[in-house]
Amino acid sequence: MIRNLKVLVAITLLFPAVSFSQFRKYSNEFLNIGAGARGLAMGSAQVASANDATAGYWNPAGLTGVKDNPNVGIMHADYFAGIAKYDYASIAIPIQDNKRTIGFSALRFAVDDIPNTLFLVEPDGSINYNNIQSFSSADYAFLFSFAQELKATETKRISFGANAKVIYRKVGKFATAWGFGLDAGVQMHGEKWHLGLMARDISTTFNAWSFKFTDKEKEVLYLTKNDIPVKSTEITAPRLVLGGGYDFKIGSNFKLLAEANLSVTFDGKRNTVISSNPVSVDPNLGLEASYKDVFFIRGGITNFQQALADGDTVNLKKVWIYQPSIGAGFKIKNVMIDYAFSNLANQSNPLFTHIFSLRLNLTKKDSE
Repeated sequence: MIRNLKVLVAITLLFPAVSFSQFRKYSNEFLNIGAGARGLAMGSAQVASANDATAGYWNPAGLTGVKDNPNVGIMHADYFAGIAKYDYASIAIPIQDNKRTIGFSALRFAVDDIPNTLFLVEPDGSINYNNIQSFSSADYAFLFSFAQELKATETKRISFGANAKVIYRKVGKFATAWGFGLDAGVQMHGEKWHLGLMARDISTTFNAWSFKFTDKEKEVLYLTKNDIPVKSTEITAPRLVLGGGYDFKIGSNFKLLAEANLSVTFDGKRNTVISSNPVSVDPNLGLEASYKDVFFIRGGITNFQQALADGDTVNLKKVWIYQPSIGAGFKIKNVMIDYAFSNLANQSNPLFTHIFSLRLNLTKKDSE
């Protein structure tokens, strides 16, 4: 069961590589998972409020929220019962009297120990399990971020940020791809409100795939009626994410942050709340309740889709499904520990995962 699931996940990851089409709706999908347990617990509604090292992923303009000392974030999550592993790390460093910030983020999504059964069957038809070897399918992304504070008063702050990202994808020794793209974003903050706009892949993100098979491997692929891929490219179309948030104060100790994001795509009709050709819109909703900025409870909803009702194979009635998430966090001095519990599928066929992340302010020791 586990072996079959690994192969299925590997095929899913490799599928964009073996396609010869230029534009793909779901190219570099690993970059849409998210970063940090706080954001994932809030249903990925972060473009307006992210203000720490994770902002390099959500909206680089938010990096200007890192003041005085560098901020570091790390995260690990297991998906598909531990078969796929997702790791994320980032750092934000304020410069120029806290008016500018530079950042770096690294992401890895991988399925390891995938059985390669290409030579399982010998030429005489016998099965030789000793011919099974394993390989990994891994996607990497590296984000180089810069943010600039454009205006700062007691009642309003405006900032701008940009990412240059490098993508490296590798499927065993068979296929590799290099990609490059640009992101840009802005944030505005009032006394209680937050606005954000993130343009992802604003330059379109270009991936160039190359493949390497031995003559023996090509022969087996040919005899088993499999396509032998050649050099190909894929281009990720731009996406706009608009967000708004508002802070509600409840007494002197409690605060509630509510945020909503709209992810707008331009690559054709998708299964989203607003679905048209070529523009589709997918909402993200998130809440964060805090007590004295020390203890946090979070929840969110994202990935609204229409699907067939369970067991309805006659009327083919469709219902709305969605991806819920919850989480918590607490802060001890300069350390923030976050947790998220998210469902990657839907209510009827849940694929739950636990996500942990750490945020840390690298404070300097007193010279005394």
